[in-house]
Amino acid sequence: MKICSLVPGATEVVAALGCQHNLIGISHECDFPPSLAQIPVMVRPRIESHHLSSAEIDQQVGALLAADVGLYELDETRFLAARPDLIIAQALCDVCAITPSQLERVVHALSPPPRMLTLSPGRLDDILLDIETIGTAIGREEAGTQLSAVLRSRLDTVRATVGAQATRPRVACIEWLAPLYTAGHWVPDMVAAAGGIDVLAQPGTASRKMDWDTLAASEPDVIVLMPCGFTVPRTKAELASMTAHPQWQHLPAVQRGDVYLVDALSYFSRPGPRLIDGVEQLAAILHPASYGRHLPASVERLEGQTTHSH
Repeated sequence: MKICSLVPGATEVVAALGCQHNLIGISHECDFPPSLAQIPVMVRPRIESHHLSSAEIDQQVGALLAADVGLYELDETRFLAARPDLIIAQALCDVCAITPSQLERVVHALSPPPRMLTLSPGRLDDILLDIETIGTAIGREEAGTQLSAVLRSRLDTVRATVGAQATRPRVACIEWLAPLYTAGHWVPDMVAAAGGIDVLAQPGTASRKMDWDTLAASEPDVIVLMPCGFTVPRTKAELASMTAHPQWQHLPAVQRGDVYLVDALSYFSRPGPRLIDGVEQLAAILHPASYGRHLPASVERLEGQTTHSH
């Protein structure tokens, strides 16, 4: 079976289920596991975001969406030559990856047309179910069920570890810095599993733009900065847009010294297996006493703050 996976999280699943050798095409964002670097890239972004600020990216995304221009471009020549049997796409977010509607025309140029598996997970449990769906679609049903079960077991372990704690910190998860966005979809489920209360978003709801008054009114005990698709160094490069704001110093989490930077690219933005790593990281942030007061290696506490108080 020749698989073209245009969703990073799904590509991780295909590889985890032992079918990386079946991949004949991926998107520019499919970078895990690192061995994927040998596989042809079928999709490129129209915005070269690496050298732009958050505000500039937001502006360009808005302009393309307003003009009804897709943010991603399919390499049609390469795609048609590869003749995939199965395409894995997503319908959740026009900003995150190429959409099925963009693929439809070129898919019908192939005879017979390939199967299309379209994923649209809104909740954490949807992502675990999608692993099983992908497993079935690629002929690895048992492996998909096993991987999903292992991830559920890890979630149960986190819930058991933090369940004994009397407090559930109020958590603000920030998905974009300029302008400010809440982190929606599966992130509130991740916070709940890690023993916290998400004060900005309801599970399964889309990320939304918010103002500083909304953030201040939420009175978070803990702030987790997770700009969509950003690594910790990338987020650090843009921190001034947050920390220079006059309301920043008055936020309870800032006064408590409980502001954290996480690798959103790997553990929070992408609906895939590594979201469970993200839950484990959140649990260590929110309930340090249960985790020997050791932060995971990929998490950074914002420097220059007061000591940890919960």
